[in-house]
Amino acid sequence: MNYIWAFVVGGALCVVAQILLDKTKLSPARILVAYVVVGVFLGAIGVYERLVYIAGAGALTPLTGFGYLISKGVRESVDEKGLLGALAGPLSAAAIGTTAALCFGFLASLVFKGRRK
Repeated sequence: MNYIWAFVVGGALCVVAQILLDKTKLSPARILVAYVVVGVFLGAIGVYERLVYIAGAGALTPLTGFGYLISKGVRESVDEKGLLGALAGPLSAAAIGTTAALCFGFLASLVFKGRRK
């Protein structure tokens, strides 16, 4: 049942993004930023944590999950370090994913050869 909920929630987030692309004049970059902001907002008010509990990776994989991760890092860091934790929290919370993306991107650039359009 966990796989079904992950598929339904992750698929629903993707469907909403596709509808926004098809029916509005929003650029993909604006939609991506909106997803991160929505994830931060829902994480800050505690709604996204329940969604993660139900859907697991279906809620954590899209960009809304990245926004939730940032809000969770800020909350934990502010509890530990005070107001200065608001600056360090998102950096430490997202450091592993960002490092992995950079390393895999670098490895892919070594393996594949780019070409001009």
